[in-house]
Amino acid sequence: MKYLILDYLEATAARFPERTAFADVDSSATFEQLVRLSRAVGSALLPLTAPRMTIGFYMDKSVAAVAGFMGAVYAGCAYAQLNLRHPAARIAAILDTIGAPVVVTDRQHIDQLAPMAQGRTLLCIEDLLLHAVDDARLATVRRRMIDIDPLYVNFTSGSTGTPKGVAVCHRSVIDFINCFTEIFSITEADVLANQAPFDFDVSVKDIYSGIFTGACVQIVPTAYFTQPTKLMDFICDRRATVLIWAVSALCFITTMNALEYRTPDTLRAIMFSGEVMPIKHLHKLQKHLPDVTYVNLYGPTEITCNCTYYVVDRPFEIGETLPIGIPFPNERILLLTEDGREAAPGETGELCVSGTAVALGYLKDAGRTAASFVQNPLNPLTPETIYRTGDLVRLCENGEMVYVSRKDFQIKHMGHRIELGEIETALSAVPDVERACCLYLHDKGKILAFICGAADKHAITAALRETLPGYMIPNIFVPVDSMPLTKNGKIDRSALMELYKQAKEARHG
Repeated sequence: MKYLILDYLEATAARFPERTAFADVDSSATFEQLVRLSRAVGSALLPLTAPRMTIGFYMDKSVAAVAGFMGAVYAGCAYAQLNLRHPAARIAAILDTIGAPVVVTDRQHIDQLAPMAQGRTLLCIEDLLLHAVDDARLATVRRRMIDIDPLYVNFTSGSTGTPKGVAVCHRSVIDFINCFTEIFSITEADVLANQAPFDFDVSVKDIYSGIFTGACVQIVPTAYFTQPTKLMDFICDRRATVLIWAVSALCFITTMNALEYRTPDTLRAIMFSGEVMPIKHLHKLQKHLPDVTYVNLYGPTEITCNCTYYVVDRPFEIGETLPIGIPFPNERILLLTEDGREAAPGETGELCVSGTAVALGYLKDAGRTAASFVQNPLNPLTPETIYRTGDLVRLCENGEMVYVSRKDFQIKHMGHRIELGEIETALSAVPDVERACCLYLHDKGKILAFICGAADKHAITAALRETLPGYMIPNIFVPVDSMPLTKNGKIDRSALMELYKQAKEARHG
């Protein structure tokens, strides 16, 4: 019976011991080697840790990092990737939340980490990988592990300014990845080109699809996402078959016309998530890769990667929005209206999720966990936890769902209730607008639109009057060269607002 992630790793290693499991630009490891390295790391961590503790990893994504993660799991712990590009204050805050006495890094970054990890023991992954394996002690820890033990913790932004650590257990990942790999026919024949940072849950689909099936995971260097020719050379030379990427990463390829430089002929599937895919960019992908299957994935970190999917099965016109589709198996989706009803076809409600894939909650944060992980109000009979996503979704007549906006992106403007996402969709349909983002100035009562592309204000306004009522047309247009992104590859709305404030101050300075 396989009820731990380690069971799946070892089963795959038994089937494909010599097959490459993970590779980066500098190294690679077969499944057999990955098990051995992971057990060495686990043996080194055991005397320094306690069961269900979370171990922080401060290093670039790499084969060694994956071995480190699995080593933490062998030690009966969870792992949390720390982003090297985050401010020192954020790293220190995350380490305080984790509370573990040790942090794993590498020799390249140990001096950088030291000021942020005062009072903690810093361990170098290079040393841990060479540690002697303690089979007896690993076996003792293994017997005590169960499937609701935490596997990893991903930190997301918190509205209070304190990062929220989303704790996900073995059972949730097993439940989701088994469905995910079966639905999309991921097998040992596939090569997954990993785009996402390891602190972003998109990478969970790469890492565990490989571990579960024997597929090879090629780890694309983060730096390549500013170097389109190197990026395309990597994908083509490594013969990638599946991309599971953030929308922003795919938009980088299309914006930079990278597919005109080199087109991968081995790709069979491109899956995307994180934001709404602009149809213009989807068209560019389809033009160069017409035989690829495109899948729109939806879901927040708190429900283990994704809860719905839509296989693009028809042409979409500019101005349309891709559906987020239908639920994954064993996940219940509720669209709750403001008055607590389940939305009827044609109505919009807040998307809520229940099922095994729902996360354990927020690490050491009972208050915020209780606010977001709540009892299903439509089930008065038995305990049933749902996660309230804060996303507004419309139920279509055919049973599919379409993302509308965030609850906190819904505004009241000139007496009308408006979804900023609807304006963004209309903006994206305007010729020469590459990407768009809208914010609301509550103190001024004005809609603010940030625009990437060559279109000017007058052309945009004229085009919007063809599709939107006058009260939905932005009052202020701000051109930007590119959209600032959060660590998860989403448009950073706080950074955009700061840009606007700085530009305003400069004008009136």
